[in-house]
Amino acid sequence: MRVPTNSNNELMLNRISDLSVLQTKLQAQVSTGQRIFNPEDDPASMGRILTLDNQKRQLSQYNTNMNYALDLSNATFSAINSIKTISDRAGEIATLGTSTGTAGSNQAYASEVNQEIEQLIQLGNSTLGNNYLFSGTAVTTPAFAATRDASGNVTAVTYQGETNPANVVNVPISPTSNIAPGSDNTTNQGIGTFINTLVSLRDALNSGDTTTVQSLRSNLTSSEDLLVGSLSSAGAVQTRIQVAQSQNTDSSNNIDKLVSSEAEVNLPQTITQLSQANQSYQAALQSASLIMRTSLLDYIPVS
Repeated sequence: MRVPTNSNNELMLNRISDLSVLQTKLQAQVSTGQRIFNPEDDPASMGRILTLDNQKRQLSQYNTNMNYALDLSNATFSAINSIKTISDRAGEIATLGTSTGTAGSNQAYASEVNQEIEQLIQLGNSTLGNNYLFSGTAVTTPAFAATRDASGNVTAVTYQGETNPANVVNVPISPTSNIAPGSDNTTNQGIGTFINTLVSLRDALNSGDTTTVQSLRSNLTSSEDLLVGSLSSAGAVQTRIQVAQSQNTDSSNNIDKLVSSEAEVNLPQTITQLSQANQSYQAALQSASLIMRTSLLDYIPVS
């Protein structure tokens, strides 16, 4: 009969150690619901999870872009809407100015238009953060610069923003599409034209020149049409961004489900495996205890 050797003891201890590691791993899986903690746990699944995680980060960046685009579009819409309100009132004043009125009433209208001019310059140089809304890609440059007379009244405004229609602020919202959430070059320069039209209207009202006031009405109508079109475009951009945000959210949720399917544990199966591992561990401990208590004395005959 053979006596257990050190080699047998080492094998038994190694088996016990392996079972202990397996127990710890299965207990962690049951308690956390996750089956992958290290790449070596399942290299194929880990590779898919890393790919999905990269896609999730890209979606997160696109979501940040869309939030900025929506903020820019909202700010642009709000400013243009305020300009449109001034345009409506300017059209009313131009109509009133063509009728027979007193010099005092025309000067009162002129004073009101002068205030509108100042408000328009302020609106035209609106910003989002540190970027000018109506300067196109020249976001650090004020869109409009005013020339003033000795009394401080505006005599003209000059557009200082980007003049190339091809240069617009584009924001990536997906791997295959961008969106231009700001106003276009036509609108930007059109605001300057509108302000200069009001300068002419103010001066004509001050001088009682009803003929000029009448001729300016068509210019005011053109500016109003431009503003209405710009508001419509801004609304369409906001709708597109909101649809893209919804799609982005759905894609992100789908990725979460795919990651879960790769990383989450099959709980009933893992509990069964843990129970089996516990039983094997207890059996190994008992066997080791019996074997390692064996000594030469067990094989010496009793006389």
